[in-house]
Amino acid sequence: MLEPILSIRGLTKTYRGGTRALASVDLDIRAGEIFALLGPNGAGKTTLIGAVCGLVRPSSGTITAFGHDLGRDWRRARARIGLVPQELATDMFETVWRAVSYSRGLFGKPGDPALIESILRSLSLWDKKDTQIRALSGGMKRRVLIAKALAHEPELLFLDEPTAGVDVELRKGMWEQIAALKERGVTIILTTHYIEEAEEMADRVGIIQGGRILMVDEKRAMMERLGTTEAVIDLAAPLAAVPEALGRFAVELAEGGMRLIYRGGNGEGKGRAEVAELAQALTRAGIGFTSLDIHDSSLEDIFVGLLGHQGEAA
Repeated sequence: MLEPILSIRGLTKTYRGGTRALASVDLDIRAGEIFALLGPNGAGKTTLIGAVCGLVRPSSGTITAFGHDLGRDWRRARARIGLVPQELATDMFETVWRAVSYSRGLFGKPGDPALIESILRSLSLWDKKDTQIRALSGGMKRRVLIAKALAHEPELLFLDEPTAGVDVELRKGMWEQIAALKERGVTIILTTHYIEEAEEMADRVGIIQGGRILMVDEKRAMMERLGTTEAVIDLAAPLAAVPEALGRFAVELAEGGMRLIYRGGNGEGKGRAEVAELAQALTRAGIGFTSLDIHDSSLEDIFVGLLGHQGEAA
């Protein structure tokens, strides 16, 4: 198995006053993947990114990127890391072209007008190259942040809430651009409040709360293991109790006996197979139904359920 492109061990950050933002975080990132880091506000997502990108000094722990210990050899590793921050922190009076070109120079890279043009075109910014950033829409400003991060050709790219404040249409466009970056071999770590973003794009998902990583897994494996299927069956006539013929299914009566609700299986096939068996059992038992609606849990359902469970445990 290939060595991870980024390896974090025992990373802790405690701010003055005693607030602990990260609590012994362990995390490995594989080359070429899109990794989504999910968590509520204050979970430690931005602090974790800041620690890797040299914006936050960890209290303890180690970070190794591209084989370099960031505590001892930060500069060589950082040149291969790009960051699209959450905040729109850039010179609003600068033109798009100059801002992106300047970002490349900050990392000691020689000027490359052809590369800058290619980046701006890929982000639909070429016709805005001579426009001051302050005159751009919010979505365009966020694209400028991505262009600046790509200017020095990073191999590992952090996107901290890349589509925050962006409308749905622009968000879909950003997803396409992120997918294109992956195709070019860029490893991407994404934080987002839009869980459908992770569901759409991520290869693996990590869930963080209270500065601790609760879970890391392949997105599909996580949905298979933790997902559920819910089926709502409206009956043709009311039932006084769940018939013995349905005893092996995870069903309950609702709406005065006019509705059967099934919850079980998982979101990747088993639950739906059980619902099909349930429908056959109803037919064999002579129980008529007028409608059957099936819902597989989304990554958001799993995320909310996991955080709720952790809250109850605390």
